[in-house]
This record gives sequence, structure tokens and C-alpha cells, in this order.
Amino acid sequence: MDIRIKIHGNPESRDIQQVQEWYDANKSDLNEQTLADFQKLITDMKEFFEPVSISELAQMVSDWDNDSYIKMQTDWFSMTYAQETDPSIIIPAASGLMCDIRYNIQEDRRGTRRTSALELSLRLEELIFQKSSQWIPATIREHIDKVHALSEALASSGYVEKWEWDAVEDQLLLSTDATMTANQLMDFINVARNQVAWGGTGMVNSIYGDVVEEYTGFEPLSYGFYDDRIRSSLLLPLGSSIGEFSGLISRQLGSSTYIPVLSNISTVRGLNPGYTQGELVVVTGNAEGMTVDPKKIYVFDHPPSDLKPVAGIATVSEGNLVSHVQLLARNLGIPNSAISADNLSDLKDYNGKQVFYAVSDRGAVVIKPANEMDNEEQSLFNKNQQKEKKTIRISEEKLKLDIVEPVDMASVNSADSGVLCGPKAANLGQLKQLFPDHVVNGVIIPFGVFRNHMSQNMPETDGSYWAFLESAFAKARQLKDSGSSTADVEKYQLDQLAILREAIARMPIKAEFIKELKKDFKGILGNDMGKVPVFLRSDTNMEDLEEFTGAGLNLTVFNVVSEEKILKGIRDVWASPYTDRSFKWRQAYLENPENVYPSILIIPTVDVDYSGVLITKDFVHQNADGITIAMSRGAGGAVDGQSAETFIVDNQGNSQLVAPARERTQRKLPVKGGSKMEFVNFNNPIINEDNLKEIRQFALKAHQTMPSSKDGSYNGAWDIELGFKDNKLYLFQIRPFVENSNAITNSYLLKLDQKTDYNTELLINKQIAL
Repeated sequence: MDIRIKIHGNPESRDIQQVQEWYDANKSDLNEQTLADFQKLITDMKEFFEPVSISELAQMVSDWDNDSYIKMQTDWFSMTYAQETDPSIIIPAASGLMCDIRYNIQEDRRGTRRTSALELSLRLEELIFQKSSQWIPATIREHIDKVHALSEALASSGYVEKWEWDAVEDQLLLSTDATMTANQLMDFINVARNQVAWGGTGMVNSIYGDVVEEYTGFEPLSYGFYDDRIRSSLLLPLGSSIGEFSGLISRQLGSSTYIPVLSNISTVRGLNPGYTQGELVVVTGNAEGMTVDPKKIYVFDHPPSDLKPVAGIATVSEGNLVSHVQLLARNLGIPNSAISADNLSDLKDYNGKQVFYAVSDRGAVVIKPANEMDNEEQSLFNKNQQKEKKTIRISEEKLKLDIVEPVDMASVNSADSGVLCGPKAANLGQLKQLFPDHVVNGVIIPFGVFRNHMSQNMPETDGSYWAFLESAFAKARQLKDSGSSTADVEKYQLDQLAILREAIARMPIKAEFIKELKKDFKGILGNDMGKVPVFLRSDTNMEDLEEFTGAGLNLTVFNVVSEEKILKGIRDVWASPYTDRSFKWRQAYLENPENVYPSILIIPTVDVDYSGVLITKDFVHQNADGITIAMSRGAGGAVDGQSAETFIVDNQGNSQLVAPARERTQRKLPVKGGSKMEFVNFNNPIINEDNLKEIRQFALKAHQTMPSSKDGSYNGAWDIELGFKDNKLYLFQIRPFVENSNAITNSYLLKLDQKTDYNTELLINKQIAL
């Protein structure tokens, strides 16, 4: 291996000699500045790998009381291991002492003593870093022990919160049975891999992200701080150890994940099944606002929150499992995977090249040059063999457009979805009837009000707003029929929709409607318009369908109070289905995306303590009997790609932490309107045990009651938005959890999973051939 790459990826003390030898052999060819750089590198490496004297560590906390736990444990450690050289003994002992320090540092309130304990912890971290490359596991048991020890040290150094480590440590302390199944070992590896994700892209980005983004704006090299910070910590040896262990298990089982350009495939994890081919685009840094091509595959450090349709996605910061972007990708069969920062760097070799990309339902991932596809992979894209993309047409015949005044949400149910109003309002009305104490009152502005206003004359045209819309799509069809390119047709459509959006934003709202709306504010929401802070939620006939989710495509107006802002919000919500992003996503799945009718759900603001999403299915393990919960602090949690606290709960009520939250701010909703962001810490979990129990009980009731409200036509999982205020559960939305059946049942993707027998028993104490 190139010594430069070796130092960057897996530095060891023996590398000093190789660097010195190269320097001695080549210094005559180096200029003055390069000579100085090499001399500094050698000095830095010698300083970094200066051996830690275990016998002297006790002196670092000599100022602590003799009967203090930290002092006693440190004295014992120094005496016991002063002459020890075996890293498999030193590292677990050192990580245990680091853990003692973190859990007991508050035993003494004096700042000088806490500082000395922290300095000792840092010295132990150096010791572990130096020794980790010397620990070469010879059995699966030893791999497990090494990963556990490094994970404990990582948590003890502050990259993982104490409560997070407490939640997962038992999953990294496996039994001493003679054999274990591959499935158990892969679960272990996934939990260990999570420690790297929580501490690396999670904690490091959340702590330093704002400053790095600010500096990157004028010095792009600042973005490399993340990499430097991670590689100088225990994240590096832990990630390397997990990679070695995962590689060992994969070789034993014959893993289907295949990405030849990657140095470590163990950090790749499939999220949403699907397959595609196209040009790969690697995006480093902030991707917000960038323009994407629907035919290309994108590798993001962090995907933009307003991501438009693309052919495939891979992300370092996946956000969370149930964000709108993730749900849309799952719905449309867009392959999506989580990768590491090193994987992103490796994938730059494919940047700008045509690749084949596939993700199986159980998380196997294939990325390779398109010219290396085998016959079966090529056949996936033959028009005469591939399944046509499933599209649906939304009928306008059942729309009830004669209702042109507001409606009490409590009077509607699921049967009104797509008829009087959209599914948000109809299903929330159903929930109001089923769970009245957990759903606020609400007012619906039905489809008919929108259609009635669209019949008004549109300024600077010869007809109405509706006539302009119909004319634009009629012209688009003519362009298509006359042979215009798809890109030209789409450009024309988007240009016309932009004109329409601007016109709707200035549309006059009829006086008789405003009068009725004010009456309903007083009668249903309990006070005059202008005195009740409310949310305005777009609710179209083309979302939350059993075949298409449409999650997050249209506008929600947060916490508005004044009459002026409410009326402006109504116009903005009516215009939002005609944005580029909303139209492009609908166009990908719907045959008549132009026939969108927005209704609006108006509900009073609840300044929740935390909020998020419940999926009545454990889709980490693809278990229909479990549930998945993602929560963020404050309002609007989990839906916009935030790094949310995520749990799965099985049918016995046992919960498992999948990911902690890593958002440094929360959105609060003042009674005067608007929102403000407040800083938070990660010291405690968001969701408590009582919350988890209540959510699970509600999920069971939702499955028992909601299908009957749809005449038994839907029996799948539900996607539910909810929140807690003072430990009271509030329900804000329910819709079908939509997955792409073609992607899940595709024979090629199924074969990727069938190649691996996860029930294989492996001997954990058997010597491994190195």
C-alpha cells in the first residue's frame, strides 16, 4: 500500500521508519519547503506515537482523594498493567478505566480535579489508539471483544452520550456460546457500525457543522476539518476494526454487496430497494439548492431537503429512516443506501461515469461500471423484458366541487378523501372521531373553494386561472405529439406553472368565503381569526394514496396568527402543487399530474416538546409486527431529514435504539406566530418509556380501526405524524405507508438476498486463517 494512503487511513508507529527511509533516499530532490514539511511530519509522528507509560498514569490524578473511585481504579490499573504488553489485555482495561472516569467524574466538584481526570482520559485514548493496530484478532470471539472495547472507549471519550451507550452496550456484549448465527453477528456489526455513525457523521457534524459550513463558504478546504477530526480520534481504529470483522463474515458467507472501487464495503448499508443505471455524480459539501438531473445517480454527503426526482441516491448523512425524501425514494423504487465518508471519497473514481446501481430489500448493494453488467443485469433495462413503471390515474369524476365554504374537520372521515378534501383532513377527521382526546379541532378548506377561486379572471390573460392551467397542459401535449423533446416539453410546462404560481400568490380571496372562515375560527377553533395561531397544511387529491405517498411535496405554513398572513398562506398553499419539485415527483408516478386539486387543513398550533413519525411496521428488520418511531425535539420533527432519535419496538414491547438525535436546535412555536430555533443538548433521550408504550398501544388500535374506515381496502402499515406536549400524545396525520412492490419482488434483487444464508452457524473460538 502507498505509504501516504497508509498514514491517512491506518497510521502505525512502524510507519515512522518508512517515512524516514523515503525522506533519506529522496531529500536531495526536494525543495526547501517540502523538506521542512517532511521534517515536521516525522516529528509529529514521533510525538504522536510516543509510548504511554502506564506506570505513570496514576500521577495524573494524584490530587484526587485516595478513597475516590477514579483514584482507586487508576492506581489499580497502573499497578496491574505496568508491565503488560498484550494489546488484547491493555485495550479492554484502558477502555474500562475511561468509562469509569466518564461515569464518575462528577464525584468531585472541583474544576482542577475534573480537568486532571479528563487529561488522564485523553492519555488513555492515546494509549488505545497506539495499541489498536497491534491487536490482531485470531478468532471471531476476539473480533467481538476488540470491537466492544473500542466502542466503550469511543463512548467514554464523549462521541456517544452515556444514555446511548447504556442502550446498546448489551448488544455488543455477546454470549460465550461456541457458535453464533451469521444473522446474530451481522446484527452485532450493525450496532457497532452505528457507534461510528453516531460519533462521526452524527456528533462531529452536529458540534462543528455551523462553523465548518461558514468557513467553507470562503475556504472550501475547511470542509476537510470533519475528516481530520474523525481520523484523529478512536473513530478511526473502531471503523477499521468493524470493517475487518465485517469483511471476515462476508467472506465466510459470500456477501452480495459488490462495489469494487471501495476499500471498505462493510460501511455500506442498503436503505430502499431498487435498481437503476446512469451517470454517477459525487457531491461533497452542502447540496442545498443544487439542480439535479432525474436520470443521474447522486452520492451526497447530506442530501438537500427539497430533493427532486433522481435515478438513485447514496448518502453519508442519511438523516433518518422516515424523512419525506426517504419515504418518496421507497415509494418510487429509487435505490438508496447509506455510506461512510471514506466510501464517498472512494466513489469519486466513478464520478461522471455510467454505473449500474442496485439495492436489495435486505440491504445488499451493487455499484459497478455499466459496461461490466452481466446479461441478467442488462436484461433489467431491455424494454421488452423490464416491467413497465407502474403509474396511476386519479379520477376527477368523484370530486365534490360544489362545497365552496369551510367545513368542520370533525364532520369528515376517510370516505371523504379525494372527494371533498385531501386525505390529511379526511383521515385526521377519522382519527378525531376515534381518538378525540388526541386530535385538535380543525377547519377544512375543501377542493371546491380552490376550484371556485380558480374560475376568477386571471390578470393579463383572456380567461380564468383554470383556463390558463388547462391551456398550458394542452399546449404541452401538442408539443409532445409534434416531436418536441421531453426536456423541451417539461421546460415549457415548468415555465407556465411558474407564471400560474405567481398569479395565484396575488389572487383575490372572495369576501363571502372570508366571512365564513372567520365564523368557523370563532366557532370551531375557539377565538377570532387573528388571535389563534394555526398551521395551514396543503392536502391534495394526489397524495397519501395507497400507491403514491407524495410526502412533503406541498407547502405547510407554520404557526401564523394575523388575518393577513393566514390569507397569504392560503394562496401560497394553493400555489405549492405547481412548484417544480412537486410537479416533477407527481409526474414520475401519476398519469395526470396537472389535475391536482389542493384543499387546506387548518389546525391550531401545538407547541410540542417533541414530534416525529410512527410507521406501524419495523422496516429495519422488515417485520410487520413491529413499529418504527422517529422523533426530534420541537415542532416539525423527523419529516425533513433531521437526524432523528429512532426506535424500533417489537410485538412484545421491547424497544431498540436505532439512532439518537443529532440536531443541535429545535423549533419552538411562540403564541405570537412564527418560529424560533433554540439550542439543545443530547444529554437525555427524547422519548421516554411511557411514550414508547403509549405509541405502541396507539399503533395497535390504529391497525384495528383504520382499515375498517376504508371498507377493508387497505391492510398495510400506516405512516403517522405525531407529537408530545407535557407527555400528552397529539396526532397530526395518518396515511398509508407506501412501498414499491416491483422493487421488493424483483427477481434479480431477490437473488442478491438469497445468495447469503444468514442462519449459517459460525464457530466463534476457531482460529481464523489470516
